Amino acid sequence: MPSIFKYDEEIRRKYPIVAGIDEAGRGPLAGPVVASAVILPAGVVIDKLRDSKKIPDERVRKALFWKIAGSAVSIGVGIVGPDVIDKINILESTKLAMKKAVEDLLIKPHILLIDAVRLEDVPISQQSMIKGESVSASIAAASIIAKVVRDDIMHDYHEEYPVYNFRDHKGYSTKEHMECINKYGPCLIHRKSFRKVIDIQLPFENSW
Repeated sequence: MPSIFKYDEEIRRKYPIVAGIDEAGRGPLAGPVVASAVILPAGVVIDKLRDSKKIPDERVRKALFWKIAGSAVSIGVGIVGPDVIDKINILESTKLAMKKAVEDLLIKPHILLIDAVRLEDVPISQQSMIKGESVSASIAAASIIAKVVRDDIMHDYHEEYPVYNFRDHKGYSTKEHMECINKYGPCLIHRKSFRKVIDIQLPFENSW
């Protein structure tokens, strides 16, 4: 059994129902932040499951997404849009998305394994860890779910705002994306509170 699955099995000795939580989309200049909470059954092993950041191929991530969906006891998803991110900041928006993901679960977990943050007002035992997606199978599964859901959202936004090419860069601050913002100005899904968007000098008629 791979080490990330062994880690969760050890946690289940004290907390039988374990939910792993992770997010996608803290860093981009556009689009939502998406969090997922995943409860995997005891004893399950999903081949090649690992942190979504270590899987650059979208097709491989999608295949893992469906393996997780077919194996999980329950999956919750929370989405917080750029309008809220601009109001309460990205860290608080990430926590809010994670809370929504926990609330979306059909079963209440005994413990939350969370990548990097702690949810102060969620009355469930928690364990926060840095790079948790490399330690816990449940967090790794959540990272895949969150990433695929967010990528699909950005694909939809690409159809609505094709000039920005969200399909390829997913809202991250690539050279191409920055050139598009400079040329066309920010659109409705850009995070107006992010420095790289704020710093863009626009003519009055194109500003938000």
